[in-house]
Amino acid sequence: MDDTSAALRARAPAIALSGVNLALGRGVARVHILKDIDLNIAAGETVGLIGPSGSGKSTLLMVMAGLERADAGQVMVAGTNIGNLSEDQLAQFRGRNVGIVFQSFHLIPTMTALENVAVPLELAGVPDAFERAERELVAVSLGDRLTHYPAELSGGEQQRVALARALAPQPSILVADEPTGNLDEATGKQIIDLLFAGHIERGMTLVLVTHDNSLAARCDRVVRLRSGRIDQTVSA
Repeated sequence: MDDTSAALRARAPAIALSGVNLALGRGVARVHILKDIDLNIAAGETVGLIGPSGSGKSTLLMVMAGLERADAGQVMVAGTNIGNLSEDQLAQFRGRNVGIVFQSFHLIPTMTALENVAVPLELAGVPDAFERAERELVAVSLGDRLTHYPAELSGGEQQRVALARALAPQPSILVADEPTGNLDEATGKQIIDLLFAGHIERGMTLVLVTHDNSLAARCDRVVRLRSGRIDQTVSA
């Protein structure tokens, strides 16, 4: 472990999972996805989650983001036990603290790029929602695409809108699930560079799910999952 990794680990955790278990499905189709997960991620740390398909990477990320609830164990995010929150409280907490970028862009097709970023801010009561949305879109080099609809944007541009939307609430934690999965190599590299630049400029905690080992290697720490368990943790 280098000095940077040691210093990060000494901070209070941004995410702390203890004894987390989760099964999905019903009856005979029910599958135990996460098994006794213990994991601490420090504030400001970058972590890559890797492992074969079906190993539980994306499900673990969704638990961290509060999009899936653990069946057992404790999930602490930004100092809050999110297992104790109601659905409404959880949505409000997530809106303030956790930015999420998916492989699929999840943009609203009937809204412009600016509206896709601004409307969630408006719903959260941010007074300068459209001004902030414009700043975030300019920051990801989409200042000339503000009034374009998703169908008028390339895949890379759509993912940049999604990234601007995730960053606009100024979250302390950013999670990304295969953010380059639908992009070509060159465009994917641009998105990853923007993710890491956002992490550095804003001091955010960044957690990435990826199949790309070279991308994972850019993180402070790599956590490998296998069959729903943490198989290995390696510091950069």
